[in-house]
Parts: sequence; structure tokens; C-alpha cells
Amino acid sequence: MATTPAPPTAPPKPTWDPRKPEPPFPWLRPTIRIRLTLLYGGMFLIAGILLLSIIYLLAAQALNVGSDLPFRIVSGGVTSPTCNFPSEPSATELNNAMNACVNEQRQHALDNLLSRSLLALLGLAVIAFAFGYAMAGRVLSPLGRITRTARAVAGSDLSRRIELDGPDDEFKELADTFDDMLERLQRAFTAQQRFVGNASHELRTPLAINRTLLEVHLSDPGAPVELQQLGKTLLATNERSEQLVEGLLLLARSDNQIVERKPVDLAEVASQAIDQARGEAEAKGVAIRGKRDAAVVQGSGVLLERIALNLVQNAVRYNVAEEGWVEVTTEVQHGQAVLVVSNTGPVVPAYEIDNLFEPFRRLRTERTGSDKGVGLGLSIARSVARAHGGHIAAEPREGGGLVMRVTLPV
Repeated sequence: MATTPAPPTAPPKPTWDPRKPEPPFPWLRPTIRIRLTLLYGGMFLIAGILLLSIIYLLAAQALNVGSDLPFRIVSGGVTSPTCNFPSEPSATELNNAMNACVNEQRQHALDNLLSRSLLALLGLAVIAFAFGYAMAGRVLSPLGRITRTARAVAGSDLSRRIELDGPDDEFKELADTFDDMLERLQRAFTAQQRFVGNASHELRTPLAINRTLLEVHLSDPGAPVELQQLGKTLLATNERSEQLVEGLLLLARSDNQIVERKPVDLAEVASQAIDQARGEAEAKGVAIRGKRDAAVVQGSGVLLERIALNLVQNAVRYNVAEEGWVEVTTEVQHGQAVLVVSNTGPVVPAYEIDNLFEPFRRLRTERTGSDKGVGLGLSIARSVARAHGGHIAAEPREGGGLVMRVTLPV
């Protein structure tokens, strides 16, 4: 008896992303606020050291350290609580002892001046660094506002603007330029969505009329067999066109942020999607399994159900001929709701994963006809996930098939 060959193994996933190289020493890359603080404090410290050196040299010159006294003692004796003088000294010995004593006191005064100045400099340096940190934060606050607006725009909110007030400086010029760019992007994005929506709405009416006419002709029992077969083919083509139009409408809507959000349980959404795809799965001999725990998110139940349905349908349709399975799980991980759909199927190279999320793209095909769909399922899933503040990722499964992971904020 012939043995079936083992399924090919998927190519190994790359363990690093060449588009995002990691810095070798990330801790050596401080923020610009820290760098400005170090710059301000360092400049103050250098200026303080130079000023202290000048004061020290001027004080040493004024005290004439190392020079003789401007007077001489001819005879007599001198007593001092800090200096030792010889008893019954000669005039020369007494003058030398006086010079040594006075120079020692001068040096002691300079050392005292230096130590106190260094302590004062250290205290002022701490104050300077703290003041520099505060001033750097104040100077860079417009940049923080620009960054927050850019993050909001990255979440598909193109209506946000910086509208920076203040003097007409470099930051204001950057903010105004960014606002102008956002304005042009919003106009282009809105025009594109309006065009897709209008075109899809205009295509709905003739497609609905064609479907009605074809169904009427097919209901005629006296129609020839050839005509009935042609009608069924045209009806299937018309149905695929209607799916394409509905997909374009949903894709245009889901590229926006979800305005009205309600609690939605991903487990319930996944179960409904499985119920809708169960008939097709049983016809293909594909088993659906998996544990679905409660994972409540804030969003649109209709759009989230579309994500689950598209992923489950793709997992069923692109599967192996025998003993295939689809596993659907939902859970909460690290404060995020996760929907995972994995399946058996053909081997998918890792370099073709990104192409699967492009509209009208399929594995190893591009804009080609297929009875498995219109090529918008994963594009719609990605747009809906982004509109909910989440993301979708795919990776090849060992032995063939895919693992689709949808992550949404709870």
C-alpha cells in the first residue's frame, strides 16, 4: 500500500526584523531633555570652575603667598598661639620664623577659600542641573504636544490638530507645517472614502437587478438546460460581485475610528462566526475546535464579528483535503483581548505573509479570480482591528497553515 508523503514543513521564521535594527547600547541614548540638561549643567560647571580658578589666582596674588614680610624685627620677642617661635632668638631667626608663620596662615586661608568655594560650586551645580532639567522640559513642551498629536493621528484620528500658540519660532513653524500636512491627508483620505462609498452604492442597484432577473429566469421550469446552467454561472458571478461591493463598503467604513463603542465579548463573536462557517467546514471535512474564554472589549459587534468570520472562513477554505482542522481560541493576555485562529493548510513562506493583507492579494496569486473569495477578507480584518486600536498578525504554522492573532485593547 502506498504511503502518503509527509507534509512539507514551513520555512523557519526570521528571528530578527532587518527593518527595525536594535541599538547595541540603548541605555547610551538618553532623551533630548536629558541631553539638554547635561549641556546646561555642564556649561555652568565649566564656567564655575573657570571663575573659581580666576578667584583663587587673584586671591593668591593679593596675599603674596611665599613672599617676605614688608617689615623687619630688629630686637625683642614674639609670641603666637598658632606659630612656634624660638626662645631668645636672634633678629634673623625671628624674621624667618615670622615669614614662615605668615605664609602658612596665607596658605591656610587659600585652602579654606578653595574648599568652601568647591562646596558652593557643587551646590550651585545641583541647582543648575535641576533648573536646566525644568527649563529643558518647558522649552521642549511644544515638541511633546506635537508627539501626542502624531500618536493620535497614528490611531486613525486625522481630525486632530496641534494648533500651537506662542512666538513664531522653529517649533511653531514645525507645528504649522504638521497641521497643513494633516489637513491635506484628511482631505485626500475623505475623498478616497467618499469615492469608494459612492461607487459601491452605485454598483449595488444594477447588481441587485441582475440577481433578480437571473433568479426569475432560473425559476422558469421550461427553460433549456443550457440556459439554466448559464444562469447559475452568471448568478454565481453576480453574487461574487455583490460580495466585492459589500467588502469595499466595509473596508471604507472600517478605516475610521469607531465612534460608538459597546462591550463586546470576543468569545461570543467567535462562536457566532463558527456557527456561520460550520456548514462549509462540514462539507469540506474540516473540524473546528478550540477553547473560547470570555474577553470583553469596547467596540462594534458587527465589525468584530466580521473579523472573526473572515478569519474562520479563510481557515476553512484554505485547508488540507483530508483531516484538516481549525482552532479558534479567545483569552485575555497582559491586559489585552486576543483572538487566535490557526489551521492546517498549505505551506506559507514567511516572506509572503505581508502580501496576504493587501487588497485582492492571495497566496502566490494577485488579482485573479477564485471561488474562495474576493481577496478582501484579511484587508477588512486588518482595517477593523486598527479602527479598534488593535492589530492583527500572521505567522506560518509548523507543518503548513497559518496562525492569525488579533490583539485588541480591553
